[in-house]
Amino acid sequence: MRCNLFSFKFGIFAFVGLLTLNSYAQQDPDLDALKVADQMPATVEQPSNWRLFVEAGAGVNRARLGGASQHFQRLSLDLQYDNSFASGWRAVLSDRLDVNWPPQLTGQQHGINTLKEAYLSWQVQTDQILDLGRINARNGVALGYNPTDYFRTSALRSVVSVDPASLKENRQGSIMLRAQKLWNGGSLTALYSPKLADERNSSSFSPDVAATNDQNRWLLALSQQVMDGITPQVLLYKSEKQPVQFGLNLTALLNDSTVVFAEWSGGRSQSSLTQSMRQIGLNYPDDSAFRNHSATGLTYTTSNKISLTAELQYNGGGMDQEKWNNLGQTSLQSYGIYRRFLQGVQETPAKRSVFVYASWQDALINHLDLAAMSRYDLADSSRMSWLEARYHLKHTEFALQWQRNSGTVLSNYGAAPQMQSWQLLARYYF
Repeated sequence: MRCNLFSFKFGIFAFVGLLTLNSYAQQDPDLDALKVADQMPATVEQPSNWRLFVEAGAGVNRARLGGASQHFQRLSLDLQYDNSFASGWRAVLSDRLDVNWPPQLTGQQHGINTLKEAYLSWQVQTDQILDLGRINARNGVALGYNPTDYFRTSALRSVVSVDPASLKENRQGSIMLRAQKLWNGGSLTALYSPKLADERNSSSFSPDVAATNDQNRWLLALSQQVMDGITPQVLLYKSEKQPVQFGLNLTALLNDSTVVFAEWSGGRSQSSLTQSMRQIGLNYPDDSAFRNHSATGLTYTTSNKISLTAELQYNGGGMDQEKWNNLGQTSLQSYGIYRRFLQGVQETPAKRSVFVYASWQDALINHLDLAAMSRYDLADSSRMSWLEARYHLKHTEFALQWQRNSGTVLSNYGAAPQMQSWQLLARYYF
């Protein structure tokens, strides 16, 4: 399907709410109490089953190496529906449409629809739940890198923000059957995601089933509280293309303001470079070995709503410093294949990196939230920095985002097409 190109101009409109001043005459306290009672609603308003918002964005990407800057615009529609329509039955739908000018990627269409979730849930008993459909199954306790988030591979169709929370939420789920058993202090989750298609489909409104269901996969996750504040989770994951992977998630409260966390996944697998070459049909030597992936760190929260997270990340399938720095110099073709593969599986090219994230709610004034993030590659000293200021009203949000990629030409972040970008956003909730 081919799309016609349209020239598009739009602005972001701010509007001001009206403030109403009410005056009250002095009355007898008993009469006032009776009047207030008469004005109380007969029933409590229930939260809506729907959440719908439209978001408009405009910005500019500044290219590196003296390239021309590029202006871009985006219009997004995000819908979520969650309703218990009968006793024990629940329906969940989550969908997002992003329309970009120009398209995010060369050759891609302007509009990209992401069916994030669409499933039915049946509460068999109070402690047993069955889910069937497209489910965005997320695992992990770390913030910047989740090695136990096994279903993230090929799940992104449209990237609207590099914020980790956005990347986890705005992706398509996998079609699966999920069963959950709950008990006091623990739970057991089992899911099976079957192979349903082989060929990817990147057209605007395709569900792109092959992206998430191109192989048979299953997962077991067991959580059990062992003491107050400590509930470890153990995972077993198996895909058609690699042996069983073992996972562990653990958090602990050091004090009232500090939480430490550790996330680990390990098992036999090929290196990321070998997987990338074999994915395109090259006869690359098998280098399977037991490989570890981990993210460890802590989060510190202050009394004035400032939260700071520091995280050390390790990708056992990535390259050491020497191999990564030499790859682009020895073969640009292999370098390009490797980077494209990593974007799909959401991994880093080298083994070690550092992630720092800070947020401040109600910063300086009420309803203003600030966030800052930095990703630093220890192998090539490249860095990605990101800042956001977001102001909330009752139905509206305004945000300003800035991002900068720095490093040498073939480094992890230095190779990004844009060196710096600004984006202004406006969101309205219906």
